[in-house]
Amino acid sequence: MTQTPPGGTIAIAGKTVSRLGLGTMRLTGPGIWDDPADRDTALSILNQAVDTYGINHIDTADAYGPHTAEQLIHDALFPYPDHVLIATKIGMVRPGPGQWMPLGNPYYLRARVEASLRRLQADRLDLCYLHRIDPEVALDDQIAVMQALQDEGKIGHIGLSKVTPEHIRLVSEHLTIAAVQNALNTHDRFDDTVGLCGELGIPVRGLPATRRRPSRPCQRAGRTAAVAS
Repeated sequence: MTQTPPGGTIAIAGKTVSRLGLGTMRLTGPGIWDDPADRDTALSILNQAVDTYGINHIDTADAYGPHTAEQLIHDALFPYPDHVLIATKIGMVRPGPGQWMPLGNPYYLRARVEASLRRLQADRLDLCYLHRIDPEVALDDQIAVMQALQDEGKIGHIGLSKVTPEHIRLVSEHLTIAAVQNALNTHDRFDDTVGLCGELGIPVRGLPATRRRPSRPCQRAGRTAAVAS
């Protein structure tokens, strides 16, 4: 039986979704690397989130695994119900377990979108975040390729992750920001982007505090919450 969405609802990327979302980073193996030890449990978590608890806001990234979380989402939820929003992220490379590096090369970003479309078996990524802004690549180039992918219909809405107010101001001059994803939780209680996003009408999705990984994979899935719009 589907329940009332936890935390109420919020409009993001053209859909009304649960404020409490399901983050899929912790559905992968240790170090956010490779497959989980118990793949069936990971698939069950995804199904229960949508079918039992009314969570229709699923957050993922091509770097989770890498690629593992997107494949799990496909295997658990495809064909996707119309009311479910799958938000993915691109722009990070994974040299190894627990290692993360931003990579904003436009050719790389385009290739990652194409790969996510294939893994998710989707015609369009409803919401695609730039996982990090790469300081080694001109911001205009990163924005331009995201906008081009949106114009081509491969991305529906564009979001930003782990950004500053200045980033938001600069990017919003060129395109519509559908959502911002920053650390905002009981540990990180203040984010100076919230006020600006409120002024601009941009939903902010708060990320949970980083904790030591549970001893059993899939013991605790991540949560994200939309906290402002």
